[in-house]
Amino acid sequence: MGSISWSGVAVRIVLAIALVLLTFNPTGWSFYHWISAPPPGMTAEKALAGIVLLIGWIICLRTAFVAFGWLGVLLCAALLGTFVWVLVDLRVLQSLGSTAMVWIGLIIAGAILGIGLSWSLIRARTTGQIETQ
Repeated sequence: MGSISWSGVAVRIVLAIALVLLTFNPTGWSFYHWISAPPPGMTAEKALAGIVLLIGWIICLRTAFVAFGWLGVLLCAALLGTFVWVLVDLRVLQSLGSTAMVWIGLIIAGAILGIGLSWSLIRARTTGQIETQ
C-alpha cells in the first residue's frame, strides 16, 4: 500500500491547478491563448505542448473519476463552490468581478483534480480499504 502525506496531497493539488492554469487562464498566458494567437497554424512546439497537456488531463480526469465517480466529483465541486459562497457572505472575498470568478472556478477545478489524484491513498490510509482494478 502506498503511503500518503499531507505534503504529497498538496503537491498533487498544486500540480493539478498548474495543469488547469497552463491550459487556460484569464491573463492571456496559456496554451489556449498561444494556440489561438497569430500566426495561425500548428507548430512542433504547440503540438508537443498540447500532447503533454492532453496526457496530464487524461491522467487527472481518469484518476479523479475512478476515485470519486460522477457523484463524488459533483459533490466536491458543490462543497468547494459553497465554501466560496460562505467566504463571499462573510465578506472575506469582496467585490468579485468576472475575472476573479474565472480564477476561482479554475482553481476549484484544479483542486478537484488534485484531490482526486490523492483520494484513493487518503481513503486507504483512513479506512484501511485498498482500491484495486
